Amino acid sequence: PAPGMESLPEAVLIRILASIPAVDLVLVCRLVCCQWKNLVDGTALWILKCQQEGLTRAESDAENWQNFYFLSKKRKNLIKNPCGEEDLEHWGEVENGGDGWKIEDLPGDFGKEFPSEEVHKYFVTSYEWCRKAQVIDLRAEGYWEELMDTTQPKIMVRDWYAGRSDAGCLYELCVKLLSENEDVLAEYKSETVTIPQDNDANWTEISHAFSNYGPGVRFVRFEHGGQDTLFWKGWYGVRVTNSSVTVEP
Repeated sequence: PAPGMESLPEAVLIRILASIPAVDLVLVCRLVCCQWKNLVDGTALWILKCQQEGLTRAESDAENWQNFYFLSKKRKNLIKNPCGEEDLEHWGEVENGGDGWKIEDLPGDFGKEFPSEEVHKYFVTSYEWCRKAQVIDLRAEGYWEELMDTTQPKIMVRDWYAGRSDAGCLYELCVKLLSENEDVLAEYKSETVTIPQDNDANWTEISHAFSNYGPGVRFVRFEHGGQDTLFWKGWYGVRVTNSSVTVEP
C-alpha cells in the first residue's frame, strides 16, 4: 500500500494542518489520531498559523499560542451601539434624569470633533443624573468557560467623555465582572469626574484593564452616565461615545 500521511515528516504535516481552519483543527483534526492530537495541542502549529496571519507577540509572552490565536482572531468591541447610531438600542437599565438622554451629531454646539473620523454621534446627558448600562454575555460572544477560568485573558474597558465649553458637567464609569449568578467578582469604578464651565470641550479617554480576576467570570456589566452642573433645561451634561469592552490576548 502507498504510504499514508503518518509517514510524512512532522514539519510537513504541521504545514498541511496549518492550512486548515482553526475551529476544524480543534473539533475534527484533533480527534483523528494521537499524533494529530499532539500536534494540535502543541505549540509549533499555532506559531505557524499566527505567522501566516500576521499575529505577532513576544516570545517571552508565549504561554499558550492556541489561545493567543483564537483571542486575536476574535478581538472585537463587545459593546453594541457604542456611538448612538441606533438611538438607545442595546442599552438597558436606562435612567433618564432631567430631559433624559439624547443623541447628537458631532461636534455639537460648543463641542470639538472626535479624534477618530469613524465616530459621528454621541450620547448627551441632561440636568439630572442620566445613566445607561449594557451586560455582555461572554459565552454568547464565544469566550468559553475554560478559557475565562484558566487563561483569564485581559478584559480591557474604554470610554470617551467630553463637556461642552459653555457648561460644567459630571461623569462616572462603573464596570463589573459577574459570575453565572451575577455575583460581583471584580469591579472598577471611576471617581466622579468634574468638568468645569468654560472648559476646552476636548474628548478624554478613560480606560481600565481587568487581569488575574479569578475563575467564574461569565458577564461584564458596563455602566456610565452623568449630568450638567448648572441645571439648565435641555442637554448641557456630559457627552459620551465610542465605549468599548474587548477581551485581549
